[in-house]
Amino acid sequence: MNEKTEFAQRLRKAMLAAGYPDRPAVLEREFNSRYWGRSVTFQAVSRWLSGKSIPSQDKLQVIAQWLKVEPQALRFGDQAVSAIREQRAKWQDPGFYQEREAIDAFLALPVGQRKVVREVIMAFARAGEVDEPSGKDGRKTR
Repeated sequence: MNEKTEFAQRLRKAMLAAGYPDRPAVLEREFNSRYWGRSVTFQAVSRWLSGKSIPSQDKLQVIAQWLKVEPQALRFGDQAVSAIREQRAKWQDPGFYQEREAIDAFLALPVGQRKVVREVIMAFARAGEVDEPSGKDGRKTR
């Protein structure tokens, strides 16, 4: 299956789970009653439901809010949301406090200094790519 077809299946499933029939007329009415931009046509929502197109991000946000689903899950599927949560959990790990603190300090630097620091980091990264074994946390060991 392709990305558009998978999106259409997730959209239909979300509509049914929210208690709405998965019909273009319903999607058109409900979407247009919530969207502040230009109204979408019956043909446009039919294309979303048939897997021929995917709505733009602003429209996807409105649909997700209406159907009470995460926009990422609607657009990319539950696997993507799980991967995002997993990455977020790694970042929140207290063991990475010093790295988060260093990144915050880096982001607070003026542009010129950030460029120099970035070049130094990249030089270290290239030098560290010499087949060093990785530890449990994925970091290179000495």
